[in-house]
Amino acid sequence: MEASKWTAAAASIWIQCSCGASYAFGIYSPILKSSQGYDQSTLDTISVFKDIGANAGILSGILYSAACRSGATPRFLRGPWIVHAAGAAQCLVGYLFLWLAVTGAIPRPHVAVVCLFMFLGAHAQTFFNTANVVTAVQNFPAYNGTVVGIMKGFLGLSGAVLIQVYQTLFEGKPATFLLMLAVVPSLLSVALMFLVRVHPTGSRDHEKTYLNAFSLISMIVAAYVMFLIIVENAFVLSPWTRALSLTLLFLILSSPLHIAIKAHKHDVEKQSSLPCLKSPLIKDNGLGKPNDGAITELHNKGCASDALNLLQASRTLSFWLLFVAMLCGMGSGLATINNISQIGESLGYTAVERSTLVSLWSIWNFLGRFGAGFMSDIFLHKKGWARPLFMTLTLTAMTAGHVIIGSGFPGNLYVGSVLVGICYGSQWSLMPTITSEIFGVQHMGTIFNTIAIASPLGSYIFSVRLIGYVYDGEAGVDNSCIGTHCFMLSFFIMAIVSLFGSLVALALFVKTRRVYAQIVRARMLLA
Repeated sequence: MEASKWTAAAASIWIQCSCGASYAFGIYSPILKSSQGYDQSTLDTISVFKDIGANAGILSGILYSAACRSGATPRFLRGPWIVHAAGAAQCLVGYLFLWLAVTGAIPRPHVAVVCLFMFLGAHAQTFFNTANVVTAVQNFPAYNGTVVGIMKGFLGLSGAVLIQVYQTLFEGKPATFLLMLAVVPSLLSVALMFLVRVHPTGSRDHEKTYLNAFSLISMIVAAYVMFLIIVENAFVLSPWTRALSLTLLFLILSSPLHIAIKAHKHDVEKQSSLPCLKSPLIKDNGLGKPNDGAITELHNKGCASDALNLLQASRTLSFWLLFVAMLCGMGSGLATINNISQIGESLGYTAVERSTLVSLWSIWNFLGRFGAGFMSDIFLHKKGWARPLFMTLTLTAMTAGHVIIGSGFPGNLYVGSVLVGICYGSQWSLMPTITSEIFGVQHMGTIFNTIAIASPLGSYIFSVRLIGYVYDGEAGVDNSCIGTHCFMLSFFIMAIVSLFGSLVALALFVKTRRVYAQIVRARMLLA
């Protein structure tokens, strides 16, 4: 099979589907807590290190920039595969240590050591994600919102996919699940990493058709997994039924290869007859206005010659508005998923219902990631709506979700987690795309991963300093709390925070409106 940007996209999708171990924390956190004798605050502290690892991807961005910069390194050390290899090594070491700890194969480690290896295992996700997302944006510059939505969407789905594997093969064995998290993503990324490459070919008018086919597959996977979750919650499935349903899921996940082969064949047929379409990038001068000549054309590596680096970007107000909005939105959303099992337990949800909530969160997370990228592309191309406007709307909706969870009425977690999950996922699609449009593609990996630090920082503030503190204050001598009061105050405070985040995003929308107006005009000229 000939390598192309389409096979690169298919390989990236498969890696994204396997590397979301951090989203399955609710599955293995109970055994981590019980085997090590932790209280809720300690578990929340470990989850914060997971969040820092899964979101603080500055090193992966720097490594990507270095590995993909022409002439900067020996030829055999160039390419996204270096980033994938580094991620695979961290994934294996981090989760393997956690497996050894919970099984008692090693003496009970100090909390700081567990935090270190939790960080290491989760940190691998940023390397996989950076290599896949930035490569996809460079391969499909005209539809960056759509491809970011696809990549981020499959990453969001990965939690539900991994849980389906757990429930089929390792039901009741969360320790074995940890071992799987160490081995499977590492081996898969190593097997596919040489396919994930930047292909310097121009954009063509049929690309959207095949990208929509990838999008359709992601929707089918989400709908199928959601169907399985609902059925498993209503009925007790036999082992052979679970095995059959998992096999069908893997067959659906294999279909991107067919799309990739078909799209590449189309590319070859049209290569001599279709002109290249180059995507504009807008450079922000820190004043919310584009510089003269700020629309630059992509080079054959997808890099803008005058794109801002991290230091230059951090000197602009746009950078910090985006950072604060993500601190409010991603931070409070991450705190919600980290505590969703404990929230369900305090409100009387059964173990099956809590597991269902964790799985469904992956679906809502996917819908937000995919939907925000896909819809913001449509409205930007056809209506001229700037992406920060979608950030404002989703953070406002997240406010309502936090209020619903904090209210504690029957079934509140199902309703609230839908809103918070979708809106949280939206930020992960919108933020990298906005980063590439304001600051350029060349240092996109470093810049968006730096802004992503807002997620674990916010998670620490809201999970440990807010939720953990309030919960432990309400808990009894057995470190457990039952009732609406356990989390009500925390979520009402987070509702206020997310509302503030929506106002910050609105300020970003106002500040960058001229930038996006110029993007729209440039794309109309290229249409």
